[in-house]
Amino acid sequence: MSSAITSSKTRSMHGLVFASSVGTIIEWYDFFLYGCLAIFFAQMFYPPGNGTAATLISVATFATGFAVRPLGSLVFGHFGDRFGRKITFLTTLLIMGCSTAAIGALPDFKTAGYVAPVLLITLRIIQGLALGGEYGGAATYVAEHAPATERGKWASYIQAMASGGFVLALGIVLGLRLGLGEESFTAWGWRLPFLFSIVLVGVSFRIRLRLHESPVFLEMKENQQVSSSPIRDAFTIPGNARRILTFLFGVACAQAVTFYTAQFYALYFLESVLKVAFLPATLAVAAGALCGLPFFVIFGRLSDSIGRKPLALTGMAAAAILYLPLFMVLKSCVHDGGIDALPIATIVFALVVIAALIYGPYGAFIVETFPAAVRYTSISIPYHIGNGIFGGFLPLISLSLVSRTGNVFAGLLYPAAICIIGFFVTLFFVPETLPSAVNGEKRRGISLSQETLSTATAQTAE
Repeated sequence: MSSAITSSKTRSMHGLVFASSVGTIIEWYDFFLYGCLAIFFAQMFYPPGNGTAATLISVATFATGFAVRPLGSLVFGHFGDRFGRKITFLTTLLIMGCSTAAIGALPDFKTAGYVAPVLLITLRIIQGLALGGEYGGAATYVAEHAPATERGKWASYIQAMASGGFVLALGIVLGLRLGLGEESFTAWGWRLPFLFSIVLVGVSFRIRLRLHESPVFLEMKENQQVSSSPIRDAFTIPGNARRILTFLFGVACAQAVTFYTAQFYALYFLESVLKVAFLPATLAVAAGALCGLPFFVIFGRLSDSIGRKPLALTGMAAAAILYLPLFMVLKSCVHDGGIDALPIATIVFALVVIAALIYGPYGAFIVETFPAAVRYTSISIPYHIGNGIFGGFLPLISLSLVSRTGNVFAGLLYPAAICIIGFFVTLFFVPETLPSAVNGEKRRGISLSQETLSTATAQTAE
């Protein structure tokens, strides 16, 4: 009987994670499409004449979508804690899909002049606002359903889907450029992956619509313990503001810079700094990122045994120590006769594994850190400030450092420094949240069933 119940719960979690992950991968696909084409868009949406300036402006436009994510996290975090997890991440999915499709219908600079980049930036802002509500909803929803002993495992799929969205975006762009040819892709083919998001979002919306509301939120609602002002409460509940700040400058910032170094900066480094052609650079990065994808789940599962904190600290230390030698090897793989694709893919794989050490356990780590009544808001603030500001501006800051100094490795100073800071903040100020590690301590908060996520883990740090 017990085995049958366990099997049923596992099947239920598989279905729940699939429905949540499909939406997550599509939202990241939508958001990352521009990132994959940022160098290409420099020629399409900005004035001709200065290639370097156009590239930096285009990358800055990419960063604009990240800059507004903290605002989106507050808006949708409030709705998620006030009205429910499900309705909020359904809303963000629709907003993201519509704004992405609209990018596919924009006029270019030759047609509309400066109206074109203004419209593009506006849509990137809308995308950023929507993404500000996605992660907090998906991670909270999955973790609040997962058994405490498997929370790292199930929540890690949400992290993996962020990388999956990047790989999907790269794959579709690559397939279209190869299938249509460069001339047709430049003329009209670049619009197709953006317009295609309408189909993807429609499918995902229908799947997510079948989900039930989080049991944690339903219990809070039944007990009339839903926060009436989640943003205010997130900063006034004793100890919660400190938890937000320490998690932000500890785990969140380090997670952000390692993720974007592994994915986007590696691609931009090859294309913009080392002048590798789009096709070989994209193929090598996509192959490395795809091979590294399972490690988000592997490390998430491992964190259920050894803890969230040791893995995160290992990832930060590895980034600070290994980034320079890894990128030196990356540079040595590029020469006049072409590139050594396999070693480049291997380097990208290593970068993704480093990112996965922090990001794999991240979902369980951040959800367990905050109390349920303000969890959506509290999660979203450090996650989206970390990713939106510290991570989203990484390509712009790093490429600017390279341009200013003339040293191709100067851009690595930024992510390495953030990881060093994150290491010491996490080591000394961010507590372990693995349930077995906090057993026996005084627990306060909302009483929940053993099948759902207790708020008590968050309180033990006080």
